[in-house]
Amino acid sequence: MTEMEQKIRAEAARLLSEGLVDVVIAFRKEDAPLRPQPAFFTREDDLEDLVYNGLCANNLANYLTRFPQETRIGMLVRGCENRSVNALVVEKQHSRQNLYLIGIPCTGIIDWRKVVALTGEDILTYEDSAHTLTVRARHQTFALPRQELLHSSCLRCVHPNPLSADIVLGEMLPEGDPALIRERVESFEALTRSERTAYFKQEAERCIRCYACREACPMCYCEECFVDHNAPRWTESGTTPAGTHAWHIIRAFHQTGRCTSCGACERACPMDIQMTYLTDKLGKDMWDYYQFAAGMDDKTQPPFAAFTMDDKKHFQAGGKLS
Repeated sequence: MTEMEQKIRAEAARLLSEGLVDVVIAFRKEDAPLRPQPAFFTREDDLEDLVYNGLCANNLANYLTRFPQETRIGMLVRGCENRSVNALVVEKQHSRQNLYLIGIPCTGIIDWRKVVALTGEDILTYEDSAHTLTVRARHQTFALPRQELLHSSCLRCVHPNPLSADIVLGEMLPEGDPALIRERVESFEALTRSERTAYFKQEAERCIRCYACREACPMCYCEECFVDHNAPRWTESGTTPAGTHAWHIIRAFHQTGRCTSCGACERACPMDIQMTYLTDKLGKDMWDYYQFAAGMDDKTQPPFAAFTMDDKKHFQAGGKLS
């Protein structure tokens, strides 16, 4: 057990023993190697199964909307999860007073696909440390540089620290460089229209419409998604190009001013589709037009959910900011 796991278990045990929460949302030991599972802990005795390491890939804020608002919830939150929780509180999906956020400064989520690609063997155990992931396979032990294994979304993370946790376990980390996301978006914007279209089609053609991205996203909480609605039908069903393109574009627009760039959608995708450049592009526009970033607090409405008389009307002025 790592020192961080000890701290998390102790805090979770305190919350449950003192009756401060009804459930603690965290991670438990995996059934398959490299894949710790989200778990709901309601008893102290079960906390011996609680784990935490760089392979804990799910955004736990995704499970917040599965509980009634009166449920008192303790939850592990890293930087992106804390921002997702804030965004959900703003949208009245849970009451902040019924949440106890256990903050963890995040050193990045390890992409299990990169680990498998480098080891190429059946993995038995692993150990995550500050700089190295030690993987013990059936016939060999690998010492892999941790930084090279991080998921792409973590490599451009701006806010690794929890912003509004009730307690923070561990030392706060330096903030990331926002230029990394901007450079990624600007390189896409610099492409010609035909090049952008070709890239989009290249990524979208691998989509099997399993909606794993939707299921992993904390901001996709509608009881009935537009793709499941038949009266009226908003988009074609199945894996037709028109329906698939509509799915990705409409979903991206639904995330405008709400996406925290956590990367949960890409980590969940079985086809390894890279679509966060769309939400990153819209996030950049939100900042350029409205100086707004999603989830920075639990009170500010995203621009598309609010109206003020001094809203910019750049769409009426030839696309330029006034």
